[in-house]
Amino acid sequence: MGFTAGETAAMRRALVLAQSPGVPLGPNPRVGCVLLDDSGTEVAEGFHRGAGTAHAEADALLRAGDAARGTTAVVTLEPCNHTGRTGPCAQALIAAGVRRVVFAQADPNPQAAGGAATLRAAGIEVDQGLLEPDARRVNRAWTFALDHGRPFVTWKFATTLDGRSAAADGTSRWVSSPAARRDTHLLRGACDVMLVGTSTVEVDDPELTVRDEFDVPLSHQPLRAVMGLRDLPAGRRVFNERAESVRLLTRDPQAALQQLFELDRRHVFLEGGPTLAASFLRAGLVDEIVTYVAPMLLGAGRAAVGDLGITTIAQARHFAVTDVTALTSHDDSDTNVRITMRGN
Repeated sequence: MGFTAGETAAMRRALVLAQSPGVPLGPNPRVGCVLLDDSGTEVAEGFHRGAGTAHAEADALLRAGDAARGTTAVVTLEPCNHTGRTGPCAQALIAAGVRRVVFAQADPNPQAAGGAATLRAAGIEVDQGLLEPDARRVNRAWTFALDHGRPFVTWKFATTLDGRSAAADGTSRWVSSPAARRDTHLLRGACDVMLVGTSTVEVDDPELTVRDEFDVPLSHQPLRAVMGLRDLPAGRRVFNERAESVRLLTRDPQAALQQLFELDRRHVFLEGGPTLAASFLRAGLVDEIVTYVAPMLLGAGRAAVGDLGITTIAQARHFAVTDVTALTSHDDSDTNVRITMRGN
């Protein structure tokens, strides 16, 4: 059967719930649920607040109590069919006496999939695909990671108009404007790993924490990952107590991503230098590029990316631009242009 106007409105609400402030972006998907009675009136709503907490369906069922019987559950993701830290949502919906389930996106996780079949076997009406593209965008990196068996990779870098990330003497502080640096922290906070190479740690000694507009580290921090075989002093800031850190003792991008995937990490923010970026690009493992272009020229200095093995213009890598935004400081004195592109 088709979807009603009430179910469509409920799904839009469920998508908003899934993105409630404070809900982490990983390692679990963000999910919202709305329960409707036969007249299309909302009975209860719920959302998943992160790993180890009640799933969206269970949250909504708890709030509804006995009123859940005979309702339609509108959920952004197929109800799970496995027991992890919490019980299977498909069984909870059956036990609550829900009459119909509408979900947007099928669960790509093979361990959790199968909820729709379990619900149908119990005699519950099930329909899927309502606003699925919107639901997939809510969990873009998580969905990609489950589909591909590796984290989604965003490569971020700042550059001058002539493609330089630093001057000949190594200075780079003012390539990105204050507005661009604030924007970078927002993007960092949307990922669950920040990845650099050993050279960046040795030379720049970054802390790699997400900070707010007052330059204060936030309470929830992405994992800081350092890739490479070089020995590093324990006193480097990336190993301090401000956030969790891990060494990836490999120079192989695919191996590094596999280790991070096994750590339940789904979105990597690649912030290393030109050599590390080039290795990921050559391996075809950059899914998104975010560059901050400064309106300045250096004429010499460090290139934004290392050797890609390209010897002729016909071999140039081309990317599709998905967004262009000017980022201007409060006093309009300094501007960068943020360009977002699809990678690979």
